[in-house]
Amino acid sequence: MIDRRTVIGASLAMPLLTAAAAPVDVRTFGAKGDGRTLDHDAINRAIVTVARSGGTVLVPAGRYLCFSIRLRSGITLMLAAGAVIEAADPARHAGGYDLPESPSNDVYQDFGHSHFHNSLIWADGVHDVAIVGPGMIDGIGLTREGPGARWKGGGKNAGSHPASMRGVTGTEMRQLEPDRSLMNGRGNKAIALKNARRVRIADLTIARGGHFAILCTGCDDVTIEGLRIDTNRDGIDIDACRRVIITNSHVNSPNDDAIVLKASYALGEKRACEDVTITGCSVSGFDPGTLLDGTRQRTQQLAPDRDRVTGRIKLGTESHGGFRRIRIENCRFQRCRGLALETVDGGVLEEVSARNLTMGEVTTAPLFLRTGDRRRGPDGTGLGRIRHVAIANLTATGIDPRFAASIVGLADSPIEDVTLTDLDFRYAGGGTASYAARPVPEARDGYPEPSMFGTLPAYGLYVRHARGITARHVTLSTDMPDARPPVIVEDGRDIVIEGLRASGEAVVTGGKGVRIVAAD
Repeated sequence: MIDRRTVIGASLAMPLLTAAAAPVDVRTFGAKGDGRTLDHDAINRAIVTVARSGGTVLVPAGRYLCFSIRLRSGITLMLAAGAVIEAADPARHAGGYDLPESPSNDVYQDFGHSHFHNSLIWADGVHDVAIVGPGMIDGIGLTREGPGARWKGGGKNAGSHPASMRGVTGTEMRQLEPDRSLMNGRGNKAIALKNARRVRIADLTIARGGHFAILCTGCDDVTIEGLRIDTNRDGIDIDACRRVIITNSHVNSPNDDAIVLKASYALGEKRACEDVTITGCSVSGFDPGTLLDGTRQRTQQLAPDRDRVTGRIKLGTESHGGFRRIRIENCRFQRCRGLALETVDGGVLEEVSARNLTMGEVTTAPLFLRTGDRRRGPDGTGLGRIRHVAIANLTATGIDPRFAASIVGLADSPIEDVTLTDLDFRYAGGGTASYAARPVPEARDGYPEPSMFGTLPAYGLYVRHARGITARHVTLSTDMPDARPPVIVEDGRDIVIEGLRASGEAVVTGGKGVRIVAAD
């Protein structure tokens, strides 16, 4: 589904950023690296000087307390072994981060997605840049909170927040989404790149990355490799970017998504996220900080959205520009939510393949495909579509029994042409007959999460409003007996499930051309 020449071409397009001249040491420009002196001005002076001809700015061993660092074209920012760039805290240190740029297209996505300058390291419109290790970025002085989107959904604000947050109080919501007036001087991203070309981020450790450890928006030809990220909200966000490779990285993010692709309206225009490969990565929802210290603790049970911890790979929710030619392979999910493919704000999600994925301690559904009718976008935003998806060799254990793998479209926008091959899902089980009789709400304009439908009446696979779904060699099992059917298909057309291994009988209601065949 994805032409390998696309991936190879992206690799060849990466900048050759190793300059012939010797790296320029930031201490030459007055940086102290003592953990007390503010060093961002010295680092920025070094960047401005080296950018005249291009080259490497070296941050040697030490702890460099900084507000905003501004990258320029032709610069490699190299953090040596033992080097830490520490995010300063405006509540404790004199100064503040660069102000959020204005004007901003922040109606249809939240504040964090819409602004870039208010970051620890940022660049806008640059080319041939790199940020490389083996040093560390510690975002201790960044905030993970920020205002939500200003869009009000025709006055009802439908779909702005997950259904699981219905019990959140006004006071709690104001803490999660403070007023814009409180954001000036505060930083909320470790690395933010907008409209950049030929970017490499490699061999770094990022701790406590704020709202986003890495946000790339409208960027082309990006390589992200060899990262360890242990953060308090989103890990890596790739928004409306083209030709991106994310490889051999581990992202721990119990409070939000680990690696997420989006196609938002942050650039003020419709732009697809396309030709992206995610390979050889692991994502998780261990307690914050416990990936880096090696203990991988499991104390935290809920994310701020009041569902269980997050830490997954996802496409969506912002989907205005659509997704094309996405490949996810050879990745591991640990104590986190499963793979989610979502389009609820218009846009077409197509030509997506995922293979060789393993999951353990899955905190919601192992697989979630959803088209919805939120339409958080300009006037004229239509319904989204999901089609041409192939998923193979997916194994998941320890799955929350409430949430079967789900393929749920809309009656007027069914999910189409999905192939599932060699799936093995093991759930905790324990579902009751009352769950089996439970009706599933449409929730067509709701925020897309497996929990939006409540506990599902099937324990293994739930399909509704779908066309042309083929599943082969599917095993569904439970640790405890479960009174629900293994599979439910509602309003399905041309649905074929062959080689099903499961306890109980599948249930089909409505639709046409549905065929379910048990394994021999």
